[in-house]
Amino acid sequence: MLKNITFEKNLSHEKTVEVSSLSLAFLGDGVWSLLVRNFFCERTSFKNNLLHTLTTKFVKASYQALALDKIQNILTEQEVDVARRARNAKLNTVSKNASLQDYKKATSFEAILGYDYLKHDFERIETIFEFLKCDMMNVLEERNRK
Repeated sequence: MLKNITFEKNLSHEKTVEVSSLSLAFLGDGVWSLLVRNFFCERTSFKNNLLHTLTTKFVKASYQALALDKIQNILTEQEVDVARRARNAKLNTVSKNASLQDYKKATSFEAILGYDYLKHDFERIETIFEFLKCDMMNVLEERNRK
């Protein structure tokens, strides 16, 4: 899916590491949001309000912090380094709906996705998404039982 929406050539690890952690997180936030929205749109015919409600559960900092914990064991050495740098970045804003710890972990999660996106490592992004997709499937199944 993401292969069709890139604009520049893929960056090497060295070039990608030169991008600020918060910029990687900014980009990763968009990547994650697109993946989650696409997931629900492909599998449901829900109205926009419900799509928004479902999507919000997974794009908020508290879930992204949990997601980072869940993928910890499958991260590459480079991704661990990106996450560490993002977690330690000086934040200019703090979420009003999340603890500082969750917000920093969410920023780390997003930075990993931004890093992989800039490297055009879409297979890696898909692997991470597949690892977390069961949470979305569970929410859908629960919603369908109602």
